[in-house]
Amino acid sequence: MENLFSLQGKIALVTGASRGIGAGIAKQLGSLGAYVVVNYLKNETAAQRVVAEIEANGGGAVALQGDVRDADSVQAMVEQIVEAFGRVDIAINNALSPYTFNPKTRKTAWQTQWSNYQAQLEGSLGGAFHVCQAVLPHMQKQLSGRIVNLVTNLIEFPIVPYHDYTTAKSALLGYSRNLAAEVGRFGITVNCIAPGLTYPTDSSRETQEDVRESILRLTPLGRLATPDDIARAVALFATDASAFITGQCLYVDGGLVMR
Repeated sequence: MENLFSLQGKIALVTGASRGIGAGIAKQLGSLGAYVVVNYLKNETAAQRVVAEIEANGGGAVALQGDVRDADSVQAMVEQIVEAFGRVDIAINNALSPYTFNPKTRKTAWQTQWSNYQAQLEGSLGGAFHVCQAVLPHMQKQLSGRIVNLVTNLIEFPIVPYHDYTTAKSALLGYSRNLAAEVGRFGITVNCIAPGLTYPTDSSRETQEDVRESILRLTPLGRLATPDDIARAVALFATDASAFITGQCLYVDGGLVMR
């Protein structure tokens, strides 16, 4: 019987994969047989550590530098991938502009400048847009592909109003659904994963204890998400087990958001 959860022979690009959720996703896809391109912006050492972990577990991976906010950088990265491997099957858009989740230092609505929105839009929406524009011609030619975009459960339940970050992620969800409607005829699926507060990651370390406790009290499963929780959900959308699912957003937050 065919193993619908296998990614053997697939080429997967994971952006922002040198640490945190991105690193977890890269390692999860590698464990399922995908050859993983671990994209990073600055920290080559951390990216190489992720590659080494994937290889130590019997998988294959390579680290590639690229700034997802720059269309030329992304195009060059994808061309490298296709030149080396002949295809690209999976694109996971995880990279974003730097952000710290600290309720006490966040900007209120009246403090948030348009430039703050622009910075987050360039990272979350612009980054995903550039990657999708670069991989789509190859996926269209293959008549297959899996695109998974990382958003946030804050778009549904802004328990802390991080205005610029959450707005950018909301835009990414809208982009993803429109894209899914357009590319389905090529055998390409586009879905979103909406993590809850994920701990530990560099971004979540400054989240105050009282905020974590209030989220825990509201979460049916009684704990925060880990990078591995998010990675397993991403892997589902990357495999053929979800071949007839597109345009969807899966909330991975222990039941905090129920839709």
